[in-house]
Amino acid sequence: MKARQCKHNSRNMKRSGDSEGEKRRKRRKLLQELGDQKIPFLGPSDRGFQQLWDSSYTGLVLRRSCSLPAELHGQVQAALLTLRSKGCLLRDLVRVRDRDVFTAVSRALLGEPGHTYRYLDTRLFAIPWHSEDTEVKGQNCCDPDLRSACKALWELNTFFCSDVSQLKEGDRLTQCVKGEMEAKQGKEGDTESKHSEDSKNSEGGDSESRQSEEGDTESKHSEEWDIESKHSEEGCSGSKPEGEWETESKHSSEEGESSQVKPSETSVAAGSEQSEGKCPGWGSKAISDTPTEPVGLGAHGKPVAQLKHSLSDYHIEDKEEKASGQGCSQPSPPQVCTGPVKFNVTLLNYMDPAAMSQLKEEPYYGMGKMAVGWHHDENLVTHSPVAVYSYSCYDDKGESSEGGSGEKACWRIGLKVAWDIHTPGLMLPLESGDCYYMRDDLNSTHQHCVLAGDTARFSSTHRVAECSSGTLTYIQSRCQEALSNLHTDPETGSHSLLALLPTTLQHCEEIHNEVEFEWLRQYWFQGQRYTRFCSWWTRPMEQLEKDWKLMETMTMLFLATVEEEGRAGEGRREMAETLLSALTDRHQQRQTWRDRCHSSLAQTLPPEEAPVDRPFWGVDDPSMPLPFDLADIINRVESLLWRM
Repeated sequence: MKARQCKHNSRNMKRSGDSEGEKRRKRRKLLQELGDQKIPFLGPSDRGFQQLWDSSYTGLVLRRSCSLPAELHGQVQAALLTLRSKGCLLRDLVRVRDRDVFTAVSRALLGEPGHTYRYLDTRLFAIPWHSEDTEVKGQNCCDPDLRSACKALWELNTFFCSDVSQLKEGDRLTQCVKGEMEAKQGKEGDTESKHSEDSKNSEGGDSESRQSEEGDTESKHSEEWDIESKHSEEGCSGSKPEGEWETESKHSSEEGESSQVKPSETSVAAGSEQSEGKCPGWGSKAISDTPTEPVGLGAHGKPVAQLKHSLSDYHIEDKEEKASGQGCSQPSPPQVCTGPVKFNVTLLNYMDPAAMSQLKEEPYYGMGKMAVGWHHDENLVTHSPVAVYSYSCYDDKGESSEGGSGEKACWRIGLKVAWDIHTPGLMLPLESGDCYYMRDDLNSTHQHCVLAGDTARFSSTHRVAECSSGTLTYIQSRCQEALSNLHTDPETGSHSLLALLPTTLQHCEEIHNEVEFEWLRQYWFQGQRYTRFCSWWTRPMEQLEKDWKLMETMTMLFLATVEEEGRAGEGRREMAETLLSALTDRHQQRQTWRDRCHSSLAQTLPPEEAPVDRPFWGVDDPSMPLPFDLADIINRVESLLWRM
């Protein structure tokens, strides 16, 4: 049965590959039809900006820098500089379209002890918050400076949890007191809301067309910016997200032709009561209660209905292919965020545009240079909020860019409604210390990008990560499930299997694969880089490795049972098929990880960051057999099935 299932899965994979090729061909054709047109977007100094925010981006909330406690700013910014000075922020080597690419930003994950965050086939292992006195608990896993930095970010996390929970329906912006607002007026000017004509010359149409013709065009730089949109909600699935096709081409528009600002459901008054929607220093164009004038792409645009129909086809196909979970064999139903907000991790990002040889232009709206391309934040609890702290600095001393010249380009975020050809994009400038929240379903229904300013920038992105299969407690419980089928003789130390039901054996082998490929190899590929800063994960991973070795013994016992000549034919065949399926999967995944560890990109990393193709068998452990040749065992099982 399992052999037949393997063949069936192989056919499904072939059909899936054919389907992907057809979708890419359709996407390229659609993008070529769109030509060099851009979708409009609005910035703070554009008429209709507030109406657009109120009607189409209601889940977005901006908290101005001056509305946060000054002491918290100082602690958080010092913590971020400490993490950078210690070298804790590292570029990730992630998987995009079966290729490894480096992220453009340097990252580190902080969070609840034992938590992980998985995206683009990469599992990040959290440095713990250190919210308590770890020395008292006997877990002094890092130096005092790093521990203090982690605790400061935990304080920020605590602030965000409280602040987001207290927001009311309709809140858009928390800003400074009146005097501080007036002091900041006019600092950013109209430069924050430049439209597409300023960027039309940034990339020629022919160049963009050439890039869109190949599936691998985003090598070197563009995949580093667009990577997160490849798996837009489930960081671990191999499925295609709603927005993936946007990153497969450098053409101007995903949906494009004529766009019109949607009128707000409630009238927008021009008085001071509506001032909370306008950031200090934003442009002076009035927000009136009159209907906003249409903003279009020109008379030569393509029919809206035709484009929307085509895009809807892709949207439906992609949604049907989505999967959930973090690599576990039986994906759990998606969690939904209810009750008080509790962010369990923060993904720290750092990027210095001056250190980048090239930054890609935002291709659909003409918003400017991108640090991170269009994406949904993935692998989060459904409808959970995301809170982001933004800190810009000039140099290694951490001098803030706040208060600089209005001519200096600041960092911005761009937002767009996913799969919507009518709604303009929204561009929001960020001063150093500003925070923004994405609430309700904004992250799943919209996409966002990060637009580079002139200075280096940190961001601390606080999330409710979906960790049903992503915590140390979870994988330890899975190990116990598998090992409960292993009996060890107390006198001789010999091992035997307690149950020989094919379903039980299959379950144990699935856990075996999960431990090896979702945890051990992920850790030795990149997670172990952080041990020189924090040793929290060292002992737990050593124990996981010991459990894995026992599972290797269970596989050998399983093989010996299958090869027993006196066993009943039908039950023996089912066990052989179960074993063959598990070993074939294991063999393929081991080869993939071996290739990743020895790839040309991996070889460019310094020794302390290089992936390790670790043989988990201890050379000093005489109780462990030598690593067996999976290819040889697979041939033996296939020969056995052939003779049955």
